[in-house]
Amino acid sequence: MRIKQLILALCLLPAILFSQDSIPEVKNDSLIIQPKPVEKKIVSAPIVLKGDTIFFVQNWADTFPVEVRSEEVTSRLQKLTKWYDSKKDSIYAKQINDYIAVMYNDDVAFIITKSDAEIQQVPLDGLAEVQMVSFINTLNKVEVLSTEEWLKRIGYFAVSLLVLIGFIKLINYLFKRLDKRLSKIEKSFLRKKRNILKYFIPKNTANIFVFLSKIVRIGLIVITLFFYAPFMFSFFPWAEKLVHTFYGYIATPVKFVVFGFIDFIPSLFFIIVIGYLARYIVRVLKEIALDVELGNFKIPNFHKDWARPTEKIVSIFIYAFALVLIFPYLPGSGSSAFQGVSIFIGAIISFGSTSAIANIIAGIVITYMRPFKIGDRVKIDGITGDIIDRNTLVTSIRTPKNEDVTIPNANILMGNIVNYSNNKDANTILYTTITLGYDLPWQKAEELLLQAADRTELVLDDPKPFVLKTSLDDFYVSYQLNVSTKEAKRIPWIYSEIHKNILDVFDEAGVEILSPGYMAARDGSLTTVPSQLKPEDKSPLHKITDHLTGRNQKVTIKKKEEPNKE
Repeated sequence: MRIKQLILALCLLPAILFSQDSIPEVKNDSLIIQPKPVEKKIVSAPIVLKGDTIFFVQNWADTFPVEVRSEEVTSRLQKLTKWYDSKKDSIYAKQINDYIAVMYNDDVAFIITKSDAEIQQVPLDGLAEVQMVSFINTLNKVEVLSTEEWLKRIGYFAVSLLVLIGFIKLINYLFKRLDKRLSKIEKSFLRKKRNILKYFIPKNTANIFVFLSKIVRIGLIVITLFFYAPFMFSFFPWAEKLVHTFYGYIATPVKFVVFGFIDFIPSLFFIIVIGYLARYIVRVLKEIALDVELGNFKIPNFHKDWARPTEKIVSIFIYAFALVLIFPYLPGSGSSAFQGVSIFIGAIISFGSTSAIANIIAGIVITYMRPFKIGDRVKIDGITGDIIDRNTLVTSIRTPKNEDVTIPNANILMGNIVNYSNNKDANTILYTTITLGYDLPWQKAEELLLQAADRTELVLDDPKPFVLKTSLDDFYVSYQLNVSTKEAKRIPWIYSEIHKNILDVFDEAGVEILSPGYMAARDGSLTTVPSQLKPEDKSPLHKITDHLTGRNQKVTIKKKEEPNKE
């Protein structure tokens, strides 16, 4: 079948080729059809502002749709000139490359291109001048409201006024019911000693909650009038711009705060994460410090007293590091005002807290020195007492006379500290010194002092009391009596007992406790020992003084004899 088709095609091919060569050539030019020129159609659309057509925009029909351009320009002009003020706003033409832009302040109102000028067959600058003048005249045109429009606006005002009155009445009604409920609260609330709110209310107010309710009600009404009253008057042409300006003043800071907060949200999440992490680390440190303080967790060469201060110091550093990380993400941290305030506060702290910082550092050093602890009997700056409180700034001591003395830590660090309770197993040695003349044998003096020590309570027998001859002066010998005791908190009483017993023992032995320097100034008395001093042994001067003053006189009472009546 295919062979037959191929033979048939070969037979017809010469005939086809011959027929193409035999077609006659036509050389008549009159038969060629020439295209007719097509005239371009111009379309136009109005630019409308305040209900008037200020000018038309034109363009060729086969180019960019002129209606779209008209709508865009009209919409932009209505937004830009909604609150036009001839005294503040400026309109001018600006040449930019091959077109002219009519500017409204810093914004482009509309543009005039070379194509616009060619279509209307006028110069570009002339067309721009005509359209700009028409634009300005329309803006400066005073809008005259019809009677119908005035009635509508007055109706809107009346409706808004009724809404305001109804809203205020509703507030008063709701708060009146609220006051009835609040008035049922007992008046005893005002009598509580820790109730600081009672000082901020009038004395004739029976219930603080009713008073606060009135404040809230009045504040709500004032705020409502403040924001709603301008809206009511905005229906009148003469108040539209004033109302717009008023709301603009309010909207500007509100927008700043709202949009600022929205922009701050990502940074806020970062701050929350850093703050939570720092807080978690500090909480873990507190748990560790508590266990160390209680002895549940032991660290080699770390005293229990160091646990709490170390935890506070490390916590401060952690919070400070967290603040350094958070600071760049705080609103306004990069502003010069924020930086200036930070520098000012830092300067005040630096110059105004020099002594406080010195006390804090001294408190930290004392904490790790551990010279004393709460309850120890110490002597600091000549003050003897028990430690009752200690912090980073000061240390408080209670003397044996129940006097609370506060000493700055800086003074403690620079002074001397005597701790009588530092070692509970060791004894505290108390000593007192007396001076006796060379005429008294040292053996006798030592014997009498040891007898006084034996009579004193709370003095230990082991180790035994002992006497030291501390100095050999020109006129006397200094004897120092040393005794041991474990009652460090009763040292003043023990000293008093020692001195009392010394006086008693030396009185019994007839030994005067005085130096030869005093003996050289004898006034005639034979002795100063109280038990051996008799009235007749006093000096003449003392006898005359006693006679004149009536002191130390023997009183004799004689019975008067009645005469014999016989």
